[in-house]
Amino acid sequence: MALLITRKCINCDMCEPECPNQAITMGEEIYQIDPMRCTECVGHYETPTCQLVCPIDNTIITDPTCVETNEQLWDKYVLLHHADRL
Repeated sequence: MALLITRKCINCDMCEPECPNQAITMGEEIYQIDPMRCTECVGHYETPTCQLVCPIDNTIITDPTCVETNEQLWDKYVLLHHADRL
């Protein structure tokens, strides 16, 4: 599952530099997460770093429209970071 930044976002700029997949960018009003790049930090950390650094509880949530298994997240991680080795 990719993560989703809700409208609770205060644009504090804490999450964007922490994302190891460069999946977080500034949208029209708030930060947004690219579901094609978000692996929920699988391959990097045990817990998504964006959720850890966000100062507002429940602002970054699991995106119910983008459900992926842990295996799919690992596959995405490999494609994003090891495609040149395949």
